Amino acid sequence: MRKGFDGLAVLVQQVLAQNPHSGALFAFRGKRGHLVKLLWFDGQGLCLFSKRLDRGRFVWPVTATGTVTLTPAQLSMLLEGIDWRRPERTFTPTLAG
Repeated sequence: MRKGFDGLAVLVQQVLAQNPHSGALFAFRGKRGHLVKLLWFDGQGLCLFSKRLDRGRFVWPVTATGTVTLTPAQLSMLLEGIDWRRPERTFTPTLAG
């Protein structure tokens, strides 16, 4: 994914028909699925966050409209490379006593 601030802001406007300065967070995934970029406006300017996974791919939501709303927990899992649709508990509590 080669797009930066301006290229992603244009995608938000033209493809998603949204305002990149609205304060919403916009996520974009690269073709191979191991790179994600987040674009948002913090009130002063555009911010761009980029993350590349060394192993695996980001689990991406399937949508017909091009947009999906994620909770903060779902976004956190997505950025960790966890399948946020079916999170699995990694710690199983034992019975007390």
